Amino acid sequence: MSTIADLQRTNVEVGGERPYAISIGPGLLDDGALLAASVRGRHVLLLSDSHVAPLYAKRVAHALRGVRDDLRIDAYVLPAGEASKTLATFAEAIDALAAIGATRDACIIALGGGVVGDLAGFVAACWMRGIDCVQVPTTLLAMVDSSVGGKTAVDLPQGKNLVGAFHPPRAVIADTEALLTLPPRELRAGLAEVAKYGAIRDAAFLDWIEAHAEALLASDDAALTEAVARSCRHKAQIVERDPYEHGERALLNFGHTFGHAIEAEQGFGGLNHGEAVAVGMVLAAKLSARLGLASDADAQRLAVLLARLELPVAIPAGLDAEALLARMRLDKKADANGLRFVLWDGIGAARMIAGVADDAVLAVLGDS
Repeated sequence: MSTIADLQRTNVEVGGERPYAISIGPGLLDDGALLAASVRGRHVLLLSDSHVAPLYAKRVAHALRGVRDDLRIDAYVLPAGEASKTLATFAEAIDALAAIGATRDACIIALGGGVVGDLAGFVAACWMRGIDCVQVPTTLLAMVDSSVGGKTAVDLPQGKNLVGAFHPPRAVIADTEALLTLPPRELRAGLAEVAKYGAIRDAAFLDWIEAHAEALLASDDAALTEAVARSCRHKAQIVERDPYEHGERALLNFGHTFGHAIEAEQGFGGLNHGEAVAVGMVLAAKLSARLGLASDADAQRLAVLLARLELPVAIPAGLDAEALLARMRLDKKADANGLRFVLWDGIGAARMIAGVADDAVLAVLGDS
C-alpha cells in the first residue's frame, strides 16, 4: 500500500554507460531499503561534515542497519566548508578507508553538500581504482547540481576543482525534508544553480522561477520539489549525452568561470559557490551583450531575478580585475587559444565561445 510520502517521490533516470537513478522526495534518509539497495559489500564509509553529521549521520546508519545488520558502518567527518576540500583531507579519507579494510565492493555514502559530495566521489574514484559512491545531498545546490553527473574533485590554492576525476555515483538520494534545516543563505545558493538551468536551456523554466520566487525563498515544499526535479531532469539529459564534458555538458558551467575566479581570489572564504555563480552568471550575460551576442535587457532580467532570490549580482568590493583574469587563465575551459566562456544568445540559449579577448573580459569586470 502506497503512503503519502511514496506518492510525493519522484525518480529521474540518468542513462549512459553507467546508468543510475535520482530519487527525490521526503523521508528518504529513513528509507533503509532504498539506501541499502546500492551497497554491494559490507563496508560503508559514511563521509559527512561537521554541520550535517550531527543532524543526519545516526539516522542514516540506523536506517541501513535496519535492513542490513551485517554492515560495518564507519564515519569520516570533515570540517564544514570549502576550505576542507583539499588533498590533505582527501588523504585523511583514504586513510579512513584503509583503517576499516575497505574492499572493492565497499561503498562511500556522501552525506552533505557539494564539498562532501565532490570529496567523497573523488575518494571513491581513487580507492582501489574505483568503488561505489552513493550521493545523499542535503543542500539544494548539491541536489540540483554537484551530486548528479559524477564530476569529483578537490581544490588547490591556485584554483577550484583542479584535481579530480569523473566517477558517476551508484545512486543519488535527495531527501527534500533536509532542506527544512538548511540555513537561508545555503538555500539561496542552491537557487542560483536552479536559475542556471532556465538561463542556459529552458526559458519557460525561468518564467516558472520568476513566478515562484517567493515560494522558493519560503522553502515551500511543493515548489522546491518541482525545482529539484526539473533541474535534475535537465542535468540528467545533458550528462547522458556528454558524460565527460567534451561538448554540451560544458554549458552547465555558465557563470562558473567568473564565479570560480571570485571564490579562489577570496581564498574560498568569501562568497559561497552559489553566490559566486550568481555573480558569474550576471557577468557572463553582460559579456554576451558586450560581444553583441545578446541584449542588455536579457542580462538585466537575469540580474533582477537573482536579486529577487536574494543573491549577490556584483563583484565583491576589493577584488582586482587583473587578478581575477589571472585566475580565469587556470580555468579548465581555457585552452591554448586563450579564454573560453559559456555565454548566451539570450535566455535559454547558451553556447561556448572561444578566444574571448582579455580587454572585453576586463571591461566587464571593471563595470561590475
